[in-house]
Amino acid sequence: MSTIAEPAPGSSPEPVVHGSRSSAIILYLSLGGLSFAVLQSLVAPALGTIGQDLGVSTGSASWVLTAYLLSAAVLTPILGRLGDMIGKRKVMIVVLALLLAGAVIAALAPNLTVLIIGRVLQGAAGAVLPLSIGIVRDELPKEKVSVTIGLLSAIFGIGAGVGIVAAGPIVQGLSWHWLFWLPAILVLVALLGTIFGMPESPVRTPGSLDLVGTGVLSVGLVATLLAVSEGSTWGWGDFRTIGLLALGIVALVAFVFVELQVDSPLVDVRLFRNPGVWTSHVVALAFGFAMFGTFILVPTLLQLPPALGYGFGKSVSQSGLFLLPTVIAMVITGVVAGALIRKIGPKVPMIIGSVAVILAFLVPAISHAQLWQIVVSGILTGIAIGMALASTSNAIVESVPAAQTGEAISANTVVRTVGSSIGTAVIAALISSNTTAQGAPTDHAFTLGFWACAVVGGLALLVALAAPSYRKRRQNAEAAHIDDFAEGQPVH
Repeated sequence: MSTIAEPAPGSSPEPVVHGSRSSAIILYLSLGGLSFAVLQSLVAPALGTIGQDLGVSTGSASWVLTAYLLSAAVLTPILGRLGDMIGKRKVMIVVLALLLAGAVIAALAPNLTVLIIGRVLQGAAGAVLPLSIGIVRDELPKEKVSVTIGLLSAIFGIGAGVGIVAAGPIVQGLSWHWLFWLPAILVLVALLGTIFGMPESPVRTPGSLDLVGTGVLSVGLVATLLAVSEGSTWGWGDFRTIGLLALGIVALVAFVFVELQVDSPLVDVRLFRNPGVWTSHVVALAFGFAMFGTFILVPTLLQLPPALGYGFGKSVSQSGLFLLPTVIAMVITGVVAGALIRKIGPKVPMIIGSVAVILAFLVPAISHAQLWQIVVSGILTGIAIGMALASTSNAIVESVPAAQTGEAISANTVVRTVGSSIGTAVIAALISSNTTAQGAPTDHAFTLGFWACAVVGGLALLVALAAPSYRKRRQNAEAAHIDDFAEGQPVH
């Protein structure tokens, strides 16, 4: 396997694209990321409709989400590592082609089995973010890197919000099949742009794919996420749930030992000892929890009938519109965070995001009787996610060598996916265990859910405060010969 030498360990060759070409690359990467993120959440509000149309129960239809989640968790680190090894553009083309094929198969699916196959293929695109960030780091001028990473990171939160907002109108105005046709158009544009308008990344990591580690990690992630996803359905005390959780934990611990022994690990677990890396992973885990907490709690609360004394009686489409302020705030703060990170580093924006997410859930935890409280909470959530996701991605980029960007960001993406799964399971459990005689969630269920997300936000804040300072991060980067980010304040 050919490799391309780097000027120094951890640095990357001078970027080769500028001006309109770099803008085009950002556009293609943004479209790919948006498509993946939209597909992650777009299906959730339509599960009932899909199940009814295909003649299966909503419980069976939930495998449309579970299959996607498991596929993304397993394939993201594998494809991220391959991108580092053989070229990020090559792997990105494969990923987008799989995403396009999966979207088309799902759109044409005549039954649940075919639909699940399509969703498994779509899950391969979980590697879009790590590959995109690696391409940005390798190809764009230094002064554009942090802002672009901030934008791309925010897009993943934006896409999830857009999916929730758009699902209702698409299903009502067209059909559930268009939940896949519309993203497929974006994926096609991104794929063609990647093929014809993007140079191959010059940074490579020699080595081979760690097949043993891949197998052990796959078992650990699948077992853990399957238990978390299905625990509320099977029962948290059920043998299947407990057994899968135990298997997942044992496999993940074994994975760490395996990776410490091999010469070319799938994920270099030694990177987790880096304060800039492990703090970013924990914050990403917390924000994955909180992000999907709000995507479940807010639409459910808005759609409950006012006769209960705490619902607002909104339709699926109307409740989705209340997430628009969240999406808009993500767009703005994602870019602002990138510019801020370039000047002062990622720690302060990470802290700002953590404080914002605490406030975002404290407001409705104290009272959610008025619509303005829901809107304020949504805006604060958007600010929090835009700041935090941009900060965690940039913190990792400034903490690891360029040749390990893909695997490091892949690990962060998987951690955030796990957080989203845990958040979804916990909130679903709180709602299902606090219901009225008619089966509707009680007002107390929402209060508990908002408090749970606020507490998780508090964990994010504590960890963000423990993250390396701007000066310390620069000193560590200098010691590791990582010099491929924009110049800011001096190290000394």
